[in-house]
Amino acid sequence: MLRFALILASLATIGSPLHAAPTHASDATTSAGSHAQLVKLFADWRAFNHPPIINGRPDYGAKAMAQKAARLPAFQRRLERIDRTGWSATQLGDYRLVEAEMNGLDFFLRVLRPWSRDPGFYQTVFAEMSDVPAHEGPSAEPNIDLYTFTYPLSPADDARLTQTLSAVPAMLADAKVNLASSQARDLWAYGDRAFVEQAEALANLEAGTLVMNDLAGKRRAGLEGATPALRAAVHQARLASEEFARWIKAEAPRRTGASGVGKANYDWYLKHVLLSPWTFDQQVTLLQRELDRSLASLRLEELRNRAAPPIAEIADPAEYRRFAERRTAKLYALLVDSGFISDRPYFRSALAAQTGGYVPPAERNFFSHVTALDPLPLLSHQTHWIELARLRHEPHPSPIRDLPPLFNIYADRSEGFATAMEELVMQAGLYDDIPHGRELVWVMLANRAARGLASLRVQANEIGLAEAGRFHAEWTPRGWSDANSRLVGFEQLLYLRQPGYGPSYIIGKVQLDHLLADASHRADAEHRPFVARDAFAAILASGIVPPSLIADEAAAVKPPQ
Repeated sequence: MLRFALILASLATIGSPLHAAPTHASDATTSAGSHAQLVKLFADWRAFNHPPIINGRPDYGAKAMAQKAARLPAFQRRLERIDRTGWSATQLGDYRLVEAEMNGLDFFLRVLRPWSRDPGFYQTVFAEMSDVPAHEGPSAEPNIDLYTFTYPLSPADDARLTQTLSAVPAMLADAKVNLASSQARDLWAYGDRAFVEQAEALANLEAGTLVMNDLAGKRRAGLEGATPALRAAVHQARLASEEFARWIKAEAPRRTGASGVGKANYDWYLKHVLLSPWTFDQQVTLLQRELDRSLASLRLEELRNRAAPPIAEIADPAEYRRFAERRTAKLYALLVDSGFISDRPYFRSALAAQTGGYVPPAERNFFSHVTALDPLPLLSHQTHWIELARLRHEPHPSPIRDLPPLFNIYADRSEGFATAMEELVMQAGLYDDIPHGRELVWVMLANRAARGLASLRVQANEIGLAEAGRFHAEWTPRGWSDANSRLVGFEQLLYLRQPGYGPSYIIGKVQLDHLLADASHRADAEHRPFVARDAFAAILASGIVPPSLIADEAAAVKPPQ
């Protein structure tokens, strides 16, 4: 809240290429004052979104959620009453972002209802930081992010972790009541996996072998020096997680209803929450086009490289690590030299921290099949971590954009732009001296298009997750995707749990293409050169918001005189 108050005073003086000031002084006063109302509403709105805490645990019971639904319209009316006269495009974008979050809660209350339909909602213990601004998919609060602690724990952190983990058994007991009427078949058939994973993380924490990951990279954690109370809390949370996984597995055969939200609900979510310019059917067309393009491009690339020797795998872990570090340096240099990003020490360290290691053949999933040949394609996607470093070190001028959007509204922007970067750096010359590397980029794109198409059919209740996994694997080239793998199961379940997430890798990529095309067209129309560095800087200045808002803000920028 302090951060909101500090920023309010400076809102009228925000100045950047996409923060256009009102024309008249009176308009400026109105704009600043009414936008301050929006910022205050936003703070109240975010506080409202947290569940009530009863006896140390969140209350997601039917009565509590009905009360939340009853209070939502008052927030929507407060939003509607804010005078937007004279607002800049960025301020209007802030308004639409808050409106989208309110629509998101409305959708969750009416349609998705994860607290009463989705067992995975109650996974709250996480060992790894997400590579996007918030946890993928809906989850109960509070999240217990083990990576946010420094180990060995300080006395204060020991007490805090003890308190939050002590609530896990009771919360999972409450979950059984909240989920009693759920019939979402696939959410149950795959739902135990989250709690097997949660139990594994807690068991590894007990054993001192937990590997965590965040902006600083991978590190180990354990309970060295922990109090008996914390050790007991970790142990009981692990036992409760294991028991909850068994309960889900036992209950799953009795849960036989549809799991997807259906096309009509999906279209509403796209329009009113994700602010997407396309419908379900249009997304199918776009994803099919990208799947076709990626497969055709792969085969033509193979033809082009027919005389080039194949990539030789590096089987020595130490040598592979040195190779991967050189690849990271190569990518970072291109990102800076081409103008995709500015050179910042925290950008460099964020990307370097995600440099991967050698994965033996028997342990590989789709992504490690790719990285075994060259880590560059996946590293290009790991520009996610540069975005996270920007969030931490370069606060957005608007407090509404300085926090991750709720309900995974960031998906098209975060996942789509990271996917686009795989192809953008290829086109900028990253693989000019690595002929077969371009092939890997097309393989990655085909995988993302295939899994997105499968997820759309699941949301429409045309197929279930098992068939989605088979389609996902069948249309991924080179046999590198296994329908029965942990990775494919995790991905398809996530895309079912969070509408719009599966297609976002392609849909957001297409929207970035449009933003660049529009910037190119404006440069031509204004008889000035297209400067990639400036175009990317302007796009990034809008923050992590739906690309449609970025497009509106770019269109409002006046051409140079």
